[in-house]
Amino acid sequence: MSTKPDDAGTESEEPERVSAAVDGDSLDAADRVAPTWTEPVAAALSRPFGGPLGRHAQVGRQWFWTPLRVLLLLAMITLAAAWLFKAPCLQTYDTAQGTQLDWRANRQYTAMCYSDIIPRFGMGDLAPDGVFPYKTPWTQQPGSSPQEQHYMEYPVVTGVFQWLNAKITDGWTTLAQLGWLPAAMITVLYFNITALWLTAAWLVVVWAAMALAGRRPWDAALVALSPLAFVHAFTNFDALAAALATTGLLAWARRRPWLAGVLIGLGGAAKFYPLLLLGPLLVLCLRAGRLREGGRALAGAAAAWLAVNLPILLLYPVGWGEFYRLNTARGADPDSLYNALAHYTGWAGFDGPLAPGQVPVVLNAVSLGLFALCCAAIGWLALAAPTRPRLVQLCFLLVAAFLLTNKVWSPQYSLWLVPLAVLAVPRWRWLLTWMAVDAAVWAPRMYYYLGTGNKGLPEGWFLGAVLVRDLVVLALCAVVVHEVLRPGGDQVRRALGPVGSHGRTAVDDPSGGFLDGSPDRVVLPWPRTTADRLVRWARTLGAQRERAS
Repeated sequence: MSTKPDDAGTESEEPERVSAAVDGDSLDAADRVAPTWTEPVAAALSRPFGGPLGRHAQVGRQWFWTPLRVLLLLAMITLAAAWLFKAPCLQTYDTAQGTQLDWRANRQYTAMCYSDIIPRFGMGDLAPDGVFPYKTPWTQQPGSSPQEQHYMEYPVVTGVFQWLNAKITDGWTTLAQLGWLPAAMITVLYFNITALWLTAAWLVVVWAAMALAGRRPWDAALVALSPLAFVHAFTNFDALAAALATTGLLAWARRRPWLAGVLIGLGGAAKFYPLLLLGPLLVLCLRAGRLREGGRALAGAAAAWLAVNLPILLLYPVGWGEFYRLNTARGADPDSLYNALAHYTGWAGFDGPLAPGQVPVVLNAVSLGLFALCCAAIGWLALAAPTRPRLVQLCFLLVAAFLLTNKVWSPQYSLWLVPLAVLAVPRWRWLLTWMAVDAAVWAPRMYYYLGTGNKGLPEGWFLGAVLVRDLVVLALCAVVVHEVLRPGGDQVRRALGPVGSHGRTAVDDPSGGFLDGSPDRVVLPWPRTTADRLVRWARTLGAQRERAS
């Protein structure tokens, strides 16, 4: 390990440069990167509308349709289509017992409209009056033996979010009975109210992604129009955590470490993954000698996480621990690499056949160990790469490694990767290929859940699609590693440079915040033989990609 001496003047901050680097709308039109000049996909899509942007075109003169407003409009179109995609599962029919959801003949699978939000409202910790998540248990199958009692199975922010939506639904129903509001089946109302807030959350993701993209604001169009947002925006509640995680990165980019930590901590109280972003942030702070700022972000995250978790933990410890107990006791989910290996090889798994409720101890240890190895490799890359990687590059690698090595990859988890991938490797053809493949896995998943007895797909077909998805994610990771080792091929770094009309100096990481422009302080030695092999591999991959394009 080598330690580099301090450079004079490195403690000075340049908020003007930083704010411009993370806000596409604040840049002059000439400072923005035109995607029709740099992306073959954008150039091809522009042909029906007159072709790529002309070099003498008047850009930035439209007072209303700024890039942000255009992107939000595109996101609204995608989210409206996403709601329509789930709408078949909201249709009802009348019975002697009252109005029921029309899920007859496994419609939720054949129409591919299934959403966890709909059956969640029927759970005992939401629907009845006077209940509160984590306090009130419910029985999954009343009258069965043995009786299994359950509590809210989500982290605190997501659980309370569901409960508040249930209370809003109750209030709407009461006002509808008085004739003040239109009436609808209560489960449908709950879904629509929840979808409204999730729509707002994804719009926040688009806004934050555009701000983080700096001189490439139009890359956020891939977030706004993502096929994964179309399929999974309303499959579960993950848009909420994605919004907190992305705004946390934006707060860090704008040099507000406490706020960044608070947002990431709240995101970690909604889903676990936002807490993973603290790892790359702290490692890069170590390399840049910015541990004080990284420590502030860590303290803010810990304070925010404790502020929302501690009251529930102290008041209802059993209910609070349900999420952690369930995740510990879960076996390999259908969409995990471990299940695919077991299916194609006939392997019984690390723990063999498990009794109901038995914890897969070996599987948990292996999954954790593999993720720890990935963390070590990413940390070494962060500290030993010839040029300090960008923050979002490492965040993408770490979250992708977590999903690939985890025993669970629920379909909506792919939303976590969308803003990170767009910011880490803004190559439109790569990104659209991955998003299309990942979104397409939803179809074989639904028909696998339908069951072969109902003319569904065999498990092998579904797992084959899962493996293709995993291979595409691995390919994206390889591209990111290649650009870390050869930053000259990084599209974001190519776009960075002097912003002439303002006289600002270049930035090396528009989302880096305090890391941007800081000299390296701690760098691990790079073994020569390893460096030679990686450089040769990177050059070969680059040459193949150039020939393919």
